[in-house]
Amino acid sequence: MLSRWLRFAAATTVGVALASPFVVAHDLPTNTVMNAFVKIEPEQAHLVVRVPLDLLRGASFPMKGPQYDLAAAGPAMQAALKGLADGLPLWENGQRLMPSSSNGRLSLPSDRSFEDYDRALESANRSTDPTIAIYYAQGFVDAHFIYPISSPDSVFKIQTQVAEDLGSLTKLTIRYLPTGESSRVMMIAGGSGPVALNPAWYQAGSGFVMLGVEHILSGIDHLLFLFCLVIPFHRLRGLISVITAFTLAHSITLIGAAYHLAPQGVWFPPFVETAIAASIVYMGLENIVGADLRHRWLITGMFGLVHGFGFSYALEQQLQFAGSHLLVSLFSFNLGIEIGQAVVLALMLPALALSRRVVPERTGAIILSAVVAHTGWHWMMERWQVLRQAPWPQLDAADLVILARWVVGLLLVFGAAHVFAKWAERRFPERVELPERQMGHSERAA
Repeated sequence: MLSRWLRFAAATTVGVALASPFVVAHDLPTNTVMNAFVKIEPEQAHLVVRVPLDLLRGASFPMKGPQYDLAAAGPAMQAALKGLADGLPLWENGQRLMPSSSNGRLSLPSDRSFEDYDRALESANRSTDPTIAIYYAQGFVDAHFIYPISSPDSVFKIQTQVAEDLGSLTKLTIRYLPTGESSRVMMIAGGSGPVALNPAWYQAGSGFVMLGVEHILSGIDHLLFLFCLVIPFHRLRGLISVITAFTLAHSITLIGAAYHLAPQGVWFPPFVETAIAASIVYMGLENIVGADLRHRWLITGMFGLVHGFGFSYALEQQLQFAGSHLLVSLFSFNLGIEIGQAVVLALMLPALALSRRVVPERTGAIILSAVVAHTGWHWMMERWQVLRQAPWPQLDAADLVILARWVVGLLLVFGAAHVFAKWAERRFPERVELPERQMGHSERAA
């Protein structure tokens, strides 16, 4: 008897093990991207959305063999529309909007109606042809919701709660069509909370300040570069020209990239990442052999241009949430980076001062710089392997014009910075205290 139960348990275990891959494959949707339009009119807002049936596992559409029974799908469609209204909530100035009407239908996977708003609206309000064949979990639900609103100038927010158990695996692509403004495209990940479709300038600004702070504090390569910059310095006053050059330089390329003035080839992102690693190596080696601190602002500014492109990649996917406040968001992101840098410097300088009491200054500078340069070298080699596999660009006349504009602009900026540095040297002749001179004083005192 016992052996019979053991054989049964073994057979059951094997059966579950063999069936589990198919269960998992069925549980994970093959299409997790929803497409939507939000159009604002003087007295109402329209939400037109296409949702893969694979995401609507709670909607029980009747089946006729392997196909949906479209003639009997009316009650299930009403349940699906209610679920979508709950799963894609829309707010006006913080108040949840409730739809005054809704329509929907099932559509084929090959349907291309959602390429523009008018066709999508017509598709969502058209009756489903009961003679077409839509197989299980392979079509879409096209839905249209109308919401009464108080004013087209309100701040509207939307959230995606469809298939919440999948979290950020689901994506909602929205084309926002406000009145009197150009349309914008946004992609919202599931589980991200309410997202403003047209944020006020202060909402966009505060969000991008926090984004800048988070980016600089989590960007280990930028932090190591900053660490190499400050190793030879004793006081914040001596760092003013260096940090200013870095800030101005990365601001230029950050803003230029946001306005699509940066190279767009596949090769450019890995080139920037490789150059950032190379900047860490260079700064570390310069500290080891002995840096000319009075002119460090110049090389820092050159590397700051490269780091600005690196910052732009963190910003690129987030600018969709800036609404119509692109410049405010750019400057706010930059402000966040500077706030983050100030926090890091406030920690680095006292830590370095403390280390000089334990280890001789020159020895400590060499050891720290060597460790950082070694880390940067490994990053540079890894990123170089990616860069060498990328296709390099074939420059045409348009590319040469863009390159010439960047060269002229950078020459003007560095020329102005050079004039400023000369003025600062005359105005504040003691602004930098060289570590070699300080070390000499300490040796004579000993």
